Amino acid sequence: MASGITWIKRAVWALFGLIIALLVLVVGGLMYYDIPGNAAGMAAKGVCSAAFVAGRPRQGLVAQDVLPASPVLALITVSIIEAEHSVTARFAGVVARRAVLLRARGCVLDLEPDAAVKPYTPSTDLGHTWPQGEAAIPATDWGAGVDSAKLKAVADAAFIGAGDPLAANARGLAVVQHGRMLVLRDAPGFAAGTGLHGWSMTKTVTGMLTHKLAAEMGLPLEAAVVDAFPAGREPTWVADWRKDVRRSIKVSDLLYMRDGLALTEDYDPWGSVPHMLWGTPDAAAWAAGHPAEVAPGTRWRYLSATANLLAAVARGRFSSDAEYWDYPRKALFDPIGAKSAVLETDSAGNWIGSSYLWASVGDWARLGQLMLQDGQWSGQQVLPAGWLKRASTPATAQGEGRGYGALSWLYGNPQAGECKDQIGVPSDTVVMAGHWGQIVAIVPSRDAVVVRLGWTFKHGQFDDCKLIADVLSALPK
Repeated sequence: MASGITWIKRAVWALFGLIIALLVLVVGGLMYYDIPGNAAGMAAKGVCSAAFVAGRPRQGLVAQDVLPASPVLALITVSIIEAEHSVTARFAGVVARRAVLLRARGCVLDLEPDAAVKPYTPSTDLGHTWPQGEAAIPATDWGAGVDSAKLKAVADAAFIGAGDPLAANARGLAVVQHGRMLVLRDAPGFAAGTGLHGWSMTKTVTGMLTHKLAAEMGLPLEAAVVDAFPAGREPTWVADWRKDVRRSIKVSDLLYMRDGLALTEDYDPWGSVPHMLWGTPDAAAWAAGHPAEVAPGTRWRYLSATANLLAAVARGRFSSDAEYWDYPRKALFDPIGAKSAVLETDSAGNWIGSSYLWASVGDWARLGQLMLQDGQWSGQQVLPAGWLKRASTPATAQGEGRGYGALSWLYGNPQAGECKDQIGVPSDTVVMAGHWGQIVAIVPSRDAVVVRLGWTFKHGQFDDCKLIADVLSALPK
């Protein structure tokens, strides 16, 4: 009997030891990949931006925008301090990160607050039609060429599951043709003019800014990145690039994602993209620290890191960081009336050119229309002519790069486009596309822009190619 009890005690202690070992491994893994810090950073920044940059009601932001993204985020608690426009997120009550609203920079992690800056309040100008206001033209004015019943049905269907993180969860829709806003809708709970996160649609806007800097401020697109910085504006990582093959990477290689760096686009909690966005203060320096994997210009690979390197190159054009932070608004957003648009920065001050532009449905449509009109707006050349051609030029002559242009997706490319097998998507369709179902589709042959903003965690819940085709099928040719 005694020996039996001894065996049970040993088994219990062995099991206890195994549990402790597993806990040590789990905790060690979490800390090694800085998952608690990255998760808290994502939550703090996301809630801060939604509250103070987008102007959304505070209640429900964690449940709507944070928790559905990953099971690990269930360990997050969030506190909002209105007086200093800050949000602190804690992982398991232990690891804390804070994001604060700063002038011209949006919400930024791990810096001191600026209580003097004013949060954004959504526009409610429904008394004027777009682009002067936020109202679509009445359906009675659409014209005989528009299949009104079909377009209304497509718009209604787009919002099935709105508000449900497990469904398509659309947040906005706009349809423009011949410069007229036929449809402009926000999901229930989102006021007109509310800023919405574009995620990787930001890349295309980074491309627009790069194109403008090239034409107006001398940014040399065909020069090597290491030679593209004026004296005194060169980041520290440039010195390392000069020592190896990275010295041959051109600015245009960044614009078309042909840098050849040893990076991957990995969204797992321990992956490269979460670490870049929320785990490092300087996204560009982090990206630049990776070695070359292939010769520059020989391979296309979609990488958020590449867009952030380009944002750092753009920073070098300015004599001060304040000018750099103000540039998107002065050069692009204000001239087209995009009042809600904010391009956020990382802690080091670089635009997060891969991922962090917020704008209302109407303002995303304005950006799409500007692109459709090759930079013209109300008689002014806001973007230098040639941007649409640059954006529409495939990154490579062969392979997957044929479906990608200058930080823009070539959805209609018949060889490699995302929508090459979708009947009804023209071959000239160029798209800004975000990770969770955000698109701005520019269709020159139909003189049309289609915008869909969403927070679609399950990608199978939303078919962007079908939406584009369905909308266009209701419009006159």
